[in-house]
Amino acid sequence: MNRELIEALNILEKEKDISKEVLLEAIENSLIQAYKNHFGKADNVKVTIDRETGDFKIFAEKTVVETVEDPVMEISLDAAHELSKKYKLGDVVNIEVKSKEFGRIATTNAKNIITQKIREEERNVLFDKYMSKEKDVVTGIVQRINSRSISIDLGKAEGILNETEQVKSERLKPNDRIKVYVVEVRNRPKGPQIVVSRTHPELVKRLFEMEVAEIQDGVVEIVGVAREAGSRSKISVRSNHKKVDPVGSCVGVNGTRVGAVVKELRGEKIDIINWSDNSAVFIENALSPSKVISVVANDEEKTAKVVVPDYQLSLAIGKEGQNARLAARLTGYKIDIKSETQAREAGEFGVAEEEEE
Repeated sequence: MNRELIEALNILEKEKDISKEVLLEAIENSLIQAYKNHFGKADNVKVTIDRETGDFKIFAEKTVVETVEDPVMEISLDAAHELSKKYKLGDVVNIEVKSKEFGRIATTNAKNIITQKIREEERNVLFDKYMSKEKDVVTGIVQRINSRSISIDLGKAEGILNETEQVKSERLKPNDRIKVYVVEVRNRPKGPQIVVSRTHPELVKRLFEMEVAEIQDGVVEIVGVAREAGSRSKISVRSNHKKVDPVGSCVGVNGTRVGAVVKELRGEKIDIINWSDNSAVFIENALSPSKVISVVANDEEKTAKVVVPDYQLSLAIGKEGQNARLAARLTGYKIDIKSETQAREAGEFGVAEEEEE
């Protein structure tokens, strides 16, 4: 135990974020365990390690007795007097123990304890590091592609992109650099298990937070996200400052900001709409890019009847109902869309106009 050990501990602390103090305590405990393995008990043992030099000493506290019955815990008065004449019966004497007395097996066990502690601390440090990134976005490199999952190299740990979290239309290749959303971090004996996603709606939200300074500053806020991963997303935004356009802020000059998000999501279309506390206005905005003639919303039942121009019906509903589906998911309303002709034939269009007025 010398300065070389302290330097090694300093390197471990710097490179792996493992506390030097924790490792020194582990070394102290390992020496106590080695003593116990050799002598059968260690209730009376203390270990001190100089934090600067690495020098250590092991002391066994022994009670001065007339007749020694337990040599591990007791010392005779004559033996105590060899150390100092001041000792008397009942006193406690600190006897220094040389580690070489422990034997090879006890020393090996002590080394194993230290190694185990280092590995344990490494796992704890990694777990704490990635636990702090849970519900956030991290960058990784595609490592291995298996039949049901993809391994993502996150630096000092590995992320698992399960089949359910993969975008079906996305074809990832080894060494691809991608951003993923950290869904969950699980503590496992072999290290943290990090479950990541490319389909989670929060991935879209976090990507915009990274690109848009106004969101980082709290001036613009993303209220909600509805997503069909790999195809289309709708996000609702609002501004906390009258002079700031939330949609324009997210789009960016010449579409640079939204373009960066679309590029990361490999071409996924993104509709950015203004949020409104008026449910009818919000629903109308959510059905963008289609035009809307009228919206009658029932806030209690969370339903809405929408009338659109005849030529806008297919656009409002979207391919395979996607536009209407995403709008309903974003607003939280069940939306019934009819063309102007359908509404008139059903006798609903006049009612819609009256209620809107």
